[in-house]
Amino acid sequence: MEGLVGWIIVLALASSLIECHSQRHRPPNAKHGDMQPHSVGEAARVASQIDELDDEDEANPWELSGLFEGDILLDRYHSRNGILNESMRWADGTVPYFIEDEDFTDEQQLVILKAIKEYHQKTCIQFRPYHKKDTSWVVFRSNSSGCWSSVGMQSDGQTVNLQSPGCVRHGVVIHELLHALGFFHQQSASNRDDYVRILWENIEPGHEHNFNKYNETEVTSYGIEYDYGSVMHYSAKAFSRNSEPTIEALQPNVTLGQRKGLSEKDISKLELMYQSQCAQREGSEDPEPPGFIDQFNSLLGLFKENAAFPTYGFKK
Repeated sequence: MEGLVGWIIVLALASSLIECHSQRHRPPNAKHGDMQPHSVGEAARVASQIDELDDEDEANPWELSGLFEGDILLDRYHSRNGILNESMRWADGTVPYFIEDEDFTDEQQLVILKAIKEYHQKTCIQFRPYHKKDTSWVVFRSNSSGCWSSVGMQSDGQTVNLQSPGCVRHGVVIHELLHALGFFHQQSASNRDDYVRILWENIEPGHEHNFNKYNETEVTSYGIEYDYGSVMHYSAKAFSRNSEPTIEALQPNVTLGQRKGLSEKDISKLELMYQSQCAQREGSEDPEPPGFIDQFNSLLGLFKENAAFPTYGFKK
């Protein structure tokens, strides 16, 4: 009888743990980016431009999103501080996240999780599902036009918006998450004039501010050389008024920017930025938080049977 009672208790505890582990908590509305940042007309224009992009276009979808530098949601209280502001780093290098089911198909959710997985495989950063106790988190939405994010950790939740169709692409998710982790665009670096020339005469009037530089009290390269191939670099014709280049590399035979994923220098800078935060998490050898890997494997299983894996390229 005692043995039976013991087994009942064990099973009850196991069931409770499984239920707790699998429970999906919905966060409150994010304080940052919960509302459409565009007017109705501007939202339609942005959505149409991004939807029309294909593999042959040099422009990146985040350059067309109609916000500061294209895709940065500026908070009126924080303006442009970020990468050097320790208060805007994610504690322990861990980012709680929530994907809004109603905004994305299962295939699109898997694209988002595959981008997160690249961070797990190549950096010390971890993403895990949102818990009710979290005071800061990222929520993936697609209820606004454009691809955009805040820069750095914001309290009370922040939106990473991925317009669908158009923005739910591997490299785009990587790019927007680097913003959320604390990075501005590469060509904003204080030393950029040693590596690129800004062709001001080709920039669309009213968009010159997108090519401003930040001084070293706001951003840092952590001693890493300028990265032409960063996923955070503008394309050569960003904000062009005449289809001519707006940025010209001062070194030969280089391509400005890409939308494939993290570059080696992106990884190095991210690791240096979060070195102390990730060190606080040492002792945990699992690179994939259980909640994330359960969600990833569940979605992956939906596609294995018919080999309907998502593609990362732009539509043809």
